[in-house]
Amino acid sequence: MAYSKERQAAVIAKMLPPLSAVSAKLGLSARTVQRWSGPDGSVREDARPTAVRPTPANRLSDAERDRIAATCNAPEFASLPPGQIVPRLADRGEYIGSESTMYRVLRERGQAGRRGRARAPRASRPPTTHRAAGPCQVWSWDITWLPGPALGMFFYRYLILDIWSRKITGWEVCDRENGALAAQVVEKAVWAEGCVTRPLTLHADNGSPMKAATLRVTLERLGVTASYSRPRVSNDNPFSEALFRTCKYVPSWPERGFESLEAARAWVANFVRWYNGEHRHSALRVVTPDQRHRQQDRAILSQRHAVYQAARARHPERWSGHTRCWRPIGDVWLNPERPDQERRGHGAADALPHKAGGGGPMAAQPLQTTA
Repeated sequence: MAYSKERQAAVIAKMLPPLSAVSAKLGLSARTVQRWSGPDGSVREDARPTAVRPTPANRLSDAERDRIAATCNAPEFASLPPGQIVPRLADRGEYIGSESTMYRVLRERGQAGRRGRARAPRASRPPTTHRAAGPCQVWSWDITWLPGPALGMFFYRYLILDIWSRKITGWEVCDRENGALAAQVVEKAVWAEGCVTRPLTLHADNGSPMKAATLRVTLERLGVTASYSRPRVSNDNPFSEALFRTCKYVPSWPERGFESLEAARAWVANFVRWYNGEHRHSALRVVTPDQRHRQQDRAILSQRHAVYQAARARHPERWSGHTRCWRPIGDVWLNPERPDQERRGHGAADALPHKAGGGGPMAAQPLQTTA
């Protein structure tokens, strides 16, 4: 019994899976599967790339394309982009093509690069990473202004900070800023901390006193490695900037300025004494920079942990999880670029991960104490 082609196609269609199921299995649209399937069920080649397409009626002629290229390469337009060429031609009453048309013609002829003396933007180099695993390994320093007795009159405060302990290791207030004074401040701080010829890195921005020849010679003589921020990057020296912010927001800051250079020096001396010896730094687990610098923080934090554990033992029902984390912070990084850990911003400390629970957001696993 003979069947018509329509009948045969209907029978085959019932035997094959639905087109939607096939396309879903292949990850393609139903229209694509339809286009790739021949009448007999075979796979046929995609004919779109080799299809003969009619020439658009509005296509530019070769003469018009040559005119656009010649105009863009004329001496008066050679350094200008099409966005500047088209309006200038319109001011003369001429129109030879739109901006996109000019870009297309130039691109076809390999001339779509940057015109004139313009250069392609270069990717900025990554910041230099410094790791401090102990005191007197990486220092950061900067100069800031202190308001004087009259409007527009300033004194200059030099501050050097150990990024591992946050201790101010050197300071001075002068009536000017230059490389010679900076060299004196740095040399005095290095001798005071007893780190001459030790591997010490001194990080600063790109100010003229920081790159002065006098300071560079002094650093080489002391065995100190100079490090600088990237040009036009304001956050490559975060520790010094944070210190300046703390200094200018203490309650004793004179809002009307300092009466004299001696008054400014006396105030900064009191601030340094308070900051190093009394200020509990939040980034150091609330210990003072002096305690951290002398590596006394471990004993202090261990005692705090014991106090918290005793409080939890007295009233366990008041604690929903672990006590607050009193582990000492680990290494401190300046501009961290570590592939093995996720980036935590400039000046991140290598602290252990925190776990939420009783005792606030800084709660973590209990501290292991040694006998």
